[in-house]
Amino acid sequence: MMLENKRSREVEIPTASLADIAFLLLTFFLVTTSLNTDKGLGLTLPAKGKAKPIPKQNIASLLINNQGGVMLDEERVEVNQIKDIITSRLAKNDKLIVSIKTASRTKYQHFIRVLDQVLMANATKISIAEPAS
Repeated sequence: MMLENKRSREVEIPTASLADIAFLLLTFFLVTTSLNTDKGLGLTLPAKGKAKPIPKQNIASLLINNQGGVMLDEERVEVNQIKDIITSRLAKNDKLIVSIKTASRTKYQHFIRVLDQVLMANATKISIAEPAS
């Protein structure tokens, strides 16, 4: 009886479809990945129209300087006091409009801190004025 020579086979990984698999994985991750988008400020702007005169007692003027200092109707206040002051003024006058104005080089973070305080006071009428030059 004759023993047959067994051929030794070399083990090899097929690489013909490797590019297809890489392309499918890349496509899968691109489709399933969600990108964070900057949503900005959630403010509803009024429709364009004529300006109406507003009585001075219905306006609370907030001025933010370059260093982040805040003045409310020409009186210096701390940022963390704005919520309480605006809340008490809204209780007395429901037609109150809060006008926020910044200096030309005020940092965005200072503006957002003040705006957050005004929003926490449940003010719905907010005017964002042009920065002072």
